[in-house]
Amino acid sequence: MSQSDIDTLSAQDAPEFAPAQFVRWFREVAPYVHRFRGKTFVIAFGGELVRDGMLSTLIPDLSLMSALGIKLVLIHGSRPQVNEQLRVKGHDMRFGRRNEPTSAAALECAKEAAGEIRLDIEAAFSQGLPNTPMSHAQIRVISGNFVTARPMGVIDGVDYKHAGAVRKIDTNSILRSLEHEAIVLLSPLGFSPTGEAFNLAMEELALNTAVAIRAEKLIYLTPNGIATKDLGAEIAGELARIEADKLLSAGQLDDDSTVFLESASQAVKRGVPRAHLVPYPQDGGVLLEIFTHDGVGTMVVEDKLDDLRPATLDDVGAILQLIEPLEADGTLVPRGRAVVEREVERFTVLEHDGIIYGCVSITPYLSENMVEMACLIVQSEWQGEGEGELLLRHAESRAKTLGATHLFVLTTRTSHWFIKRGFMQGSVSNLPKEKQAQYNRSRNSLVFIKKLK
Repeated sequence: MSQSDIDTLSAQDAPEFAPAQFVRWFREVAPYVHRFRGKTFVIAFGGELVRDGMLSTLIPDLSLMSALGIKLVLIHGSRPQVNEQLRVKGHDMRFGRRNEPTSAAALECAKEAAGEIRLDIEAAFSQGLPNTPMSHAQIRVISGNFVTARPMGVIDGVDYKHAGAVRKIDTNSILRSLEHEAIVLLSPLGFSPTGEAFNLAMEELALNTAVAIRAEKLIYLTPNGIATKDLGAEIAGELARIEADKLLSAGQLDDDSTVFLESASQAVKRGVPRAHLVPYPQDGGVLLEIFTHDGVGTMVVEDKLDDLRPATLDDVGAILQLIEPLEADGTLVPRGRAVVEREVERFTVLEHDGIIYGCVSITPYLSENMVEMACLIVQSEWQGEGEGELLLRHAESRAKTLGATHLFVLTTRTSHWFIKRGFMQGSVSNLPKEKQAQYNRSRNSLVFIKKLK
């Protein structure tokens, strides 16, 4: 689903099409709902989001995620608000993106800013006017002294005073609150055993919290996603951690992107399965990132999530969902569950983030050095990224590993696709004798054969 589809579709533009589109979208979301129900997400955002008036659109989306069974820990920043307080009170210092010394006056400004933002967030979750996204939502927000901090101390001769680092996260208390269906809200402040307060970096707090509670996802809502200094490069939607580290080493990212990506990479390195950078100006960005295949931000993982693997009996239902529409329109020969279960070891599936969206099967006829490829399918809404070629290359590789010299397919509707990829049209007489005996002449399928190099 492209963003252009979302932007162009409206009740006025397509009153008859919209219901069908809604049903299709809703069904596509279902696998993600099943996958993430009961999982814990840490969602962190800076004070810039609050300053830009985005709470009113973010909170209903978070409320929806909570209603779908996702456990949420929210962590907010307050840098622009603290800087404004410092300006109003006549102080010269301003906080930048990196950790900086925090004076007693700056700490008081940080406390005031954190308190105001916390109240604004709690108020936003408390609204429930009829005919609004928050209608009937009853969300409890719990905040408190969940974070134990320590002073950063003196670094390279500079006393950081009231700037702190995370020492410990009260994991048990946070998890108990989540089990009672509350949203946990953390401010960028921590407290020492002696009762002192310390100013914390939001990114560090989010990273340590996600690691401590073993969150499924760490999501940073950022001003621009990932942006380069010259804004000229396009950043991939999914990065393996090693790729993210190379990008950081190149030094071409702007300051915001560098800080967020460094934290995302560290989170994945320390065991968080996925870390996301999502641009908060995108309306519904967090929903699009979580509940659509491509998302709208950048996801960092230890390894890429596209997984080509052998099918198992647990995959039969998903394979049938891919096959049945093509059986219904005559593109594929009907097989049925029993046949797929019996031949499941012939199938390879293409999986992304736990969702199967492609498959292919191979059947060897090694007495004649041939392998048949069948059921090469990629779900229509996920096509266009080379997945079909990936499945084809995999089938060719398996065929060569088995010792075959030729790969063949039978098709009624996709001959041009195979011709473009090096297949030559043959005849039934070119097929293995066993396959000739099984050939369904009423379908009159075309035969295409590729010599394996």
